[in-house]
Amino acid sequence: MSVDRAEPRAALLDAVRLRLAEYSGDPTPSRVAAALRAEGRLLGDTEVLGVVTALRSEMVGAGPLEPLLADPDVTDVLVNGPDEVWVDRGHGLERSDVGFADASAVRRLAQRLATTAGRRLDDARPWVDARLPDGTRLHAVLPPVVVGSPCLSLRVVRARAFALDELIAAGTLDAETAKLLRAVLDARLSFMISGGTGTGKTTLLSCLLGLVEPDLRIVLAEDSAELRPDHPHVVRLETRPANQEGAGLVELRDLVRQALRMRPDRLVVGEVRGPEVTELLAALNTGHEGGCGTVHANAACDVPARLEALGSTAGLDRAALHSQLAAALSVVVHLARDRSGLRRVAEIHVLERRADGLVVTVPAVVRGAHGAGERGPGWDRLAVLCERGAS
Repeated sequence: MSVDRAEPRAALLDAVRLRLAEYSGDPTPSRVAAALRAEGRLLGDTEVLGVVTALRSEMVGAGPLEPLLADPDVTDVLVNGPDEVWVDRGHGLERSDVGFADASAVRRLAQRLATTAGRRLDDARPWVDARLPDGTRLHAVLPPVVVGSPCLSLRVVRARAFALDELIAAGTLDAETAKLLRAVLDARLSFMISGGTGTGKTTLLSCLLGLVEPDLRIVLAEDSAELRPDHPHVVRLETRPANQEGAGLVELRDLVRQALRMRPDRLVVGEVRGPEVTELLAALNTGHEGGCGTVHANAACDVPARLEALGSTAGLDRAALHSQLAAALSVVVHLARDRSGLRRVAEIHVLERRADGLVVTVPAVVRGAHGAGERGPGWDRLAVLCERGAS
C-alpha cells in the first residue's frame, strides 16, 4: 500500500485507535465495530476485519512491514524513511510500494519492536541490535545519529534450513562442490565460511550442519541466534547485553568456554567477530574435531589476516595466533555475491604454514560466476585431508 492510498485509511485507523484507547484489551472485531459506529462509519464485515488486522499488526506485529516479512522469498527489509522501504528477495535490493504515514510512525514501530525484543530505544540510547521473538534480526537507529528519518534493518531468519539440493537449484553451488563439502563434513575437518554481509554464510552453515551425523551433539554459540540446522541434537547458546545497571553481560567468548564443558561433538561459533577467536582456536587444538563458524572477509586468502586482527583484540600476538591457526583450521569456504544478487560458493581453500611460520590459504577449488569449479594447487592437499579424516 503506498503512502498516498494509505492516508484516508490512516485517518480512520487513528480515529478507531483513540476510541479503543479508552478501554483495555485487544482490538477485537466487536470493539472495532463499536468504535466505527461511534465514528459514524458503517462498514461491512470485510472492512471491519481489515481494520482489525491493521490495528493488531500495528500493536503486536510489524505494522506495514508485516506482509513483507511474511513473504517466504524476502531475506531483508530495509526502511530508510516513511516512503522508502527496500526488500531483498535473493536477487538484490528492490524498492517496495509499502510506506508509512510519516517519520514518527517509523519511530513508533522501531521502538515497539525494540521493546518486544526486551531492549531500549530512545534519545538516550538511539540504536538497538536485537533479535525478535520469531528470530528476525532487528537493527534500528534514531535521529540525530541518523540524518532524517529513523532507519530499520530487519534480517529475516528462515524457519527451516535450506536443503543441499535447494542450494544447488538456487545456484549457490554445483553438485561437485556439494559432494566436496559433504566429504569435508564426513572427515570432520574444521572449517570457516567466509564472505561479506548478505552473501549467505549463515544459510550455508545451517545447511551443512543439517548433514552432520544425527547421533552427534552440536553446540552453537551465537551473538544472535540465527542458525537453524535441521538436526535432532542441537544446543543453542546466545549472548546477552548488560542491563541498564551495566550488569548481566554475557559475551561470545563466555559462551565458547561454556560450550566446551557441554560435551560438543561439533562446536560452532555463529560468527567470529572478536576475542572469542582465541577460545575457538584453543578448542580446535584440543581434540574438538569438526568445529566451524563464519567470519567476515573479502576473500578466502584474507581469512588468516582477519583472524590475526581479531586475535590481537584478545592480546594474542601474531606468532601465537598463526601457530594455533596452523593446527586448528583446515578449510575455508568463501561465498560471494554477484551484481545480480546471486549468492554462490566462489572458492574453497586449504591452509598451509609457510617456512616463516605464518599461515596462508591455498585455493583448492575456484568457481566462476557460471559453471563448475576448477581445481587449484591446494586440491591434492584437500583430497588427502578428506581421506585421512574419513579413515
